Amino acid sequence: MFLKPGITIGWRLAVGGGMAPSFCGGDNGSNAYSVTEGVLNNGCFVDALNLVPHVFLLFITFPILFIGWGSQSSKVQIHHNTWLHFPGHNLRWILTFSLLFVHVCELAEGIVSNNMMDTNHLHLFMPAFMGFVAATTSVVYYHNIETSNFPKLLLVLFIYWVLAFITKSIKLWKFTEHEIGPQHLRFCITALLVVLYGLLMAVEVNVIRVRKYVFFSNPQKVKPPEDLQDLGVRFLQPFVNLLSKATYWWMNPLIMGAHKRPIELKKIGKLPIAMRALTNYLRLKDAYEDQRTVENPDRAPSIWRSLYRAFGRPILLSSTFRYLADLLGFAGPLCISGIVKYLNKEGGVAPIERTKDSYFGVYFMSSSDLLQNTSVLAVLLFLALVLQRTFLQASYYVTIETGINLRGALLAMIYNKILRLSTSNMSMGEMTLGQINNLVAIETNQLMWFLFLCPNLWAMPVQIVMGVILLYYLLGCSALVGAAVIVLLAPVQYLIATKLADTQKSSLEHSTDRLKKTSEILKGMKLLKLYAWENIFCDSVEATRGKELTSLKTFAFYTSMSIFMNAAIPIAAVLATFVTHHFLDENGPRPSEAFAALALFHILVTPLFLLSTVVRFAVKALVSVQKLGEFLQSDEIGDDCWRNGDMPVSFEPGKKHAGMTKAINRKQPLRYQMDNYEQPTRRQMRPTETEDVAVKVSNGCFTWGSNLSTLSDINIRIPTGQLTMIVGQVGCGKSSLLLAMLGEMQTIEGRVYWSNKNRNSVAYAAQKSWLLNATLEENITFGSPFNKQRYKAVIDACSLQPDIDLLPFGDQTEIGERGINLSGGQRQRICVARALYQNTNIVFLDDPFSALDIHLSDHLMQDGILKFLQDDKRTVALVTHKLQYLIHADWIIAMKDGSVLREGTLKDIQTHDVELYDHWKTLMNRQDQELEKDIQQDSQTTLERKTLRRAFYSREAKNQMDDEDEEEEEEEEDDDNLSTTTNRRSKIPWRVCWCYLSSGGFFMVFLMVSCKLLKHSVIVAIDYWLAIWTSSKTNQTTAAGGGLNVTGLTSSGNATTPTAPPGAAEAEDDSFYLPVFIVLCAAGITLCLITSLTVEFLGLSAATNLHHNLLNKIIHAPIRFFDITPLGQILNRFSADTNIIDQHIPPTLESLTRSTLLCLSAIGVISSITPAFLIALVPLGVAFYFIQKYFRVASKDLQDLDDSTQLPLLCHFSETVEGLTTIRAFRQEARFKQRMLELTDTNNTAYLFLSAANRWLEVRTDYLGAVIVLTAAGASIWSLHYGLPSGGQVGLGLTYALTVTNYLNWVVRNLADLEVQMAAVKKVNSFLSTESENYDGSMDTSQVPDNWPQHGEIKIQDLCVRYDPMLKPVLKHVNAYVEPGQKVGICGRTGSGKSSLSLAFFNMVDIFEGRIVIDGIDICQLPLQTLRSRLSIILQDPVLFSGSIRFNLDPARTCSDDRLWEALEIAQLKNMTPW
Repeated sequence: MFLKPGITIGWRLAVGGGMAPSFCGGDNGSNAYSVTEGVLNNGCFVDALNLVPHVFLLFITFPILFIGWGSQSSKVQIHHNTWLHFPGHNLRWILTFSLLFVHVCELAEGIVSNNMMDTNHLHLFMPAFMGFVAATTSVVYYHNIETSNFPKLLLVLFIYWVLAFITKSIKLWKFTEHEIGPQHLRFCITALLVVLYGLLMAVEVNVIRVRKYVFFSNPQKVKPPEDLQDLGVRFLQPFVNLLSKATYWWMNPLIMGAHKRPIELKKIGKLPIAMRALTNYLRLKDAYEDQRTVENPDRAPSIWRSLYRAFGRPILLSSTFRYLADLLGFAGPLCISGIVKYLNKEGGVAPIERTKDSYFGVYFMSSSDLLQNTSVLAVLLFLALVLQRTFLQASYYVTIETGINLRGALLAMIYNKILRLSTSNMSMGEMTLGQINNLVAIETNQLMWFLFLCPNLWAMPVQIVMGVILLYYLLGCSALVGAAVIVLLAPVQYLIATKLADTQKSSLEHSTDRLKKTSEILKGMKLLKLYAWENIFCDSVEATRGKELTSLKTFAFYTSMSIFMNAAIPIAAVLATFVTHHFLDENGPRPSEAFAALALFHILVTPLFLLSTVVRFAVKALVSVQKLGEFLQSDEIGDDCWRNGDMPVSFEPGKKHAGMTKAINRKQPLRYQMDNYEQPTRRQMRPTETEDVAVKVSNGCFTWGSNLSTLSDINIRIPTGQLTMIVGQVGCGKSSLLLAMLGEMQTIEGRVYWSNKNRNSVAYAAQKSWLLNATLEENITFGSPFNKQRYKAVIDACSLQPDIDLLPFGDQTEIGERGINLSGGQRQRICVARALYQNTNIVFLDDPFSALDIHLSDHLMQDGILKFLQDDKRTVALVTHKLQYLIHADWIIAMKDGSVLREGTLKDIQTHDVELYDHWKTLMNRQDQELEKDIQQDSQTTLERKTLRRAFYSREAKNQMDDEDEEEEEEEEDDDNLSTTTNRRSKIPWRVCWCYLSSGGFFMVFLMVSCKLLKHSVIVAIDYWLAIWTSSKTNQTTAAGGGLNVTGLTSSGNATTPTAPPGAAEAEDDSFYLPVFIVLCAAGITLCLITSLTVEFLGLSAATNLHHNLLNKIIHAPIRFFDITPLGQILNRFSADTNIIDQHIPPTLESLTRSTLLCLSAIGVISSITPAFLIALVPLGVAFYFIQKYFRVASKDLQDLDDSTQLPLLCHFSETVEGLTTIRAFRQEARFKQRMLELTDTNNTAYLFLSAANRWLEVRTDYLGAVIVLTAAGASIWSLHYGLPSGGQVGLGLTYALTVTNYLNWVVRNLADLEVQMAAVKKVNSFLSTESENYDGSMDTSQVPDNWPQHGEIKIQDLCVRYDPMLKPVLKHVNAYVEPGQKVGICGRTGSGKSSLSLAFFNMVDIFEGRIVIDGIDICQLPLQTLRSRLSIILQDPVLFSGSIRFNLDPARTCSDDRLWEALEIAQLKNMTPW
């Protein structure tokens, strides 16, 4: 190889007829085996020497890999407790990947050089191939050693890198000796390999230096990361190797396992420490606090700067990945250009070229020579696509992970602030629950989404500039015209996006109004049916729905415009470009330029389309940060240490609070702990305090935040171990006094003193009852240890046992906002029970009798306060209006107009203030009279329990029916084994999809399908016509310059210029091609518009019909349906599910059909151009089928988990705000913070897994797309031997193959989204099958006399009534006769059937036997509307609707004003009603 001219033949190894072995080649006149100049001067020998390290590595490592770890590979679980990373882990992987890429280049160079020779020279590419195998083996071997934490075996790799470095260095040295330099590609590759082997050797030396596993007496033992020792951590992305990180290989068990059984919260486990909300909160808090300076402590810190300091580094990493991905994205169009350009020149290398770069029979090529080989370009295109997609997905993942970490930190920061928020802020309306909920649910998400899109802000300008430069390089000035079209239309897209946001707001307002009306209807459904007002209220909802639909139409229009712009801009840009190019350059673009430009236009459109979205989110993020800043700067509760025993909560300049919280993982070090978590140390006793006074207020003056004081001149004391009662008129400041003592009010002057043992030991029951979304037992124990005896005593004292017996799961039933709806009295007693149960020295009770009837009040006073609390010698401060209990008070505080009127014992007041005592006696006598009345009637508690019993009776029946339905379904589906579960879970709900489409109307479905097919056909026709046009121009150019002979591979397509002017035939052809091209483009743009409109309006039509049918079905459903179906479930159909049908399904459907048709048209085009592609399509199709099948099931589960974990988090925030005073009084901040962190982490875990699953899918579909591109390119090159299609057609095929890469993952993503969204249609459909009441009856309305019932004669004959055919009768064989004009009383015990009989008169229940005859007409034969409108009833529970008094009295507007005033006068409401 390196032999100089004239060297004599030393020796030749003759094999069979004198042919030399092909390893060193056997070209005539060369002697590759001569060693006369020295062994190392023989090129073939040096190449053979380079094989030695690779063979050594394979020989040593294969036995270790297959014997040592082969047996364990099947046993390795998802959680390996020996996983860790050696020093330089990531660098090693990057260097190894670089090494593999260089080996591929070396292999390509060797094969191409070998093809230039007369005989095979295996030594040109064999070492490269073996090097590739060895590099792959080295990284597999390293991974196994690393996961087993056995570094001694790395010595093998160290020896390999040293040997490889030496052999490559010898080869490089010999190259320089023989004057082979950087102008030759083989020299550059060898130099790169020397550098890479040297770096890998340095990495290995560093591992030895750090771990000391060899050559040192004391090897260092390293434990795996703490997270991996905790078996609960299942999110392994930070701990796996680089390849698994890039391909999300570690997700395989989870995604494939989801096929067998659903993914549950247990399965996804906990988050690693670094991703937990607590860790990120501390990071953000430090960044926020560090901005406060000693010079200016009041300066508000910048949230943007805090975010940058806390989360800037991962955003920069993500941006780097994004830049790399965008730059690699341009490799696609350039490689297509090269392939199309050089495909017709294969083999056209002149012999002169070869001898010029030959060194005695061995060919040396330059890099430009290699890049003119179409096979090499195809492989480069494949590698560029794989790398581009890997970097892009890595960028997405890093931003999403950072966004989730940011949201967790912000939520913790907001929650911490909420717990310190001044009560006056809430009471004065400066900060409402709605505003705080918006901060939690909307503003934090806006910032998270902004972070997701952040890298686009600086990546997009670079992408646009690069795209325009490349277009200019390919097509000259005409490309700038096309780029200008795209840029000029970008503001239009922004305008549309702004209009969309505005329309969505207006739509939301109408939607809220509609939901309010629907909610009212559902709550008052019994009244509507009894008064026959259903249709009036139904029309009212339909009218509001009409306004909402008008907004939705505008929304649909702007959405379709946005979709249209995205689809039409590339067509418009291509049209403008090629028309301009035709007039500027008569020769026209060649296929290589035309299709590279086409691919570039597609690349350019994406950033410009995204630009409007990014700008919109940036504006929203600015607003969100402003709101967040205002919230974080709002007033906090007083910072006196003695007030609540806390450390000062205001930020101290230059200081950081020590961690004082129980961390989520109790084994964690202190640095992971949150501030203000543990119960604070108790303060020293003040000298002014004495033990006989629990609380003392001196010269107190308190306010709720206004300038005027609410409480003034307060001097009181609460004696220790005694019952103190605080009395006074409504609004005199009794509750405020309790809150002032608890430190909730702002102190203008004076102090509140607590005895040492008391302040940290207070229980408080607020006037407005507050419950947690938890079990009844958890609401009572409230974080205290469970004591069965104490718990039972408290339950008995508060008379809760009868109520608990009615609950379906006893005291384990979940109550609160998301649980069972309890009455006011029941809620109040649970709150009092909570205060009683706590083992505290002081108990504050704020009007605990307000919602209780007299019986319960007496029981609670006697058993709860006097017996339970006084027996324990606890200090009780009781605010009450029940003056009859004053005789039990040890100390009384009488208040009036915000100040203390009198303080002392009852005897003191009787002696010193006779007037006040007499006033109390008068009030007590009045209360005693009310007590007598109450005893005569059913007590309020009895009614509450009755309501609760009915609710559960209905619900149990519903559950029983549901269980039976499920059993039937299970029987139909045979055995519930794994295979049937798999099929059921992976099956696409085609029936529901068809139901949705048919709701939109068959004509609209037909129009959408035909327009979609036509549009994609026209788009293919445009590109195909462009291929024919550019190919014909190339053919004419070649024909015109027929004598030209292309010599040398470096000559570009632009060099072949025609020697003669274009002929008449060419002009004629041009005049034919151009108009057709313009017409096709115009048709394509028009069809884009029509298609986008049809899809959106199909969705709107379906939404209109589904809501209309649902409303009518629900309104006309029997009353039994409302008893057995929870109100929340029905409301969900009208709110969340209707919203999905209105706004989410149409764009998803449009995106799915567009992506699918683009992929199908691309595959069709490629197959028609190169039929060989169809062979590869079968395995690719199978792979795609399984990827989408596994992903859809896992994605649905993870989406459900994300949704189900979000609601408890939002509820926790709102219930904390509502119960802020209670939480602070009980000193439970630490427990609530802990709960918030757990809920945030649970939700973040589900979201992270969902995001990782999306990346898993996209990486695989992107790689599949890259394989499709490689296959298409390979098929085109292979077709060379069988009559090549024109260059234009090859360009067309490759450009379409590139689009497959972009859209393949969207097919699956949209399919998964549609599947989730179709669940809303399924739920709505389940209600559409509800049977309506029989409104018609057997009699016609005209047959019923107008004045019926005139007399009022009632005959009840053998009446049997039941609520449902599944249930037992509630009335059995009832007979009665009522004469006209009689007044009849129906009495009986609770549950005897009084209400059921009254409902039977209105035909509201199932009369399955017997009949009721009124004035000679059987009521069952009457139309329901007629029957119910002629009878009247006063309901037990009052129901009012939003609107005027007139509307509530007479919605049908059938009565005169005089009659309505008369009714108001009878009800004694005339004087209260304004004119």
